Amino acid sequence: MSIKDWPVGERPREKLLAKGAHYLSDAELLAVLLGGSGRRGCDAVTAARNLLAQHQSLRSLLSADWGSCLRHSGVGVVGYCRLQAGIELTRRHYAEALRTGPALDSPQATRDFLVTRLRDTPHELFCCLHLDNRHRLIAFEELFRGTIDGALYLASRSSTACKCL
Repeated sequence: MSIKDWPVGERPREKLLAKGAHYLSDAELLAVLLGGSGRRGCDAVTAARNLLAQHQSLRSLLSADWGSCLRHSGVGVVGYCRLQAGIELTRRHYAEALRTGPALDSPQATRDFLVTRLRDTPHELFCCLHLDNRHRLIAFEELFRGTIDGALYLASRSSTACKCL
């Protein structure tokens, strides 16, 4: 059954507009973001539920590499790009809030920033936070990238590594 055949109040897009995004399930949000499944007899919500089941969690799906996503039905190149763009927009949204919002004047505030910024990084990073005299973030600089037993100095990026948010 197509989503068009569902009662209007149960359709994900209409539900989002009427009640807000927070009211939708993970599968419904994915269905809105990714669109149709591209398969006959499989609506977007069912395809999204299958994706979540295959990846075992929303977090696992969103942090999967593109090869893994493409192997699972329902996410093509366009869908993967949509997911990654959504994640990056979220990061930028929170980075902007940090730039204009509260200062990094406590260990908890700094931890919250770093968790938001580095959460899904697949490798270890050594970074430098540049703050002004009011503890507001000026820039975030990635100095080293590595694994548990080695690190690479990013000298080639040293002149451009200082990336303002």
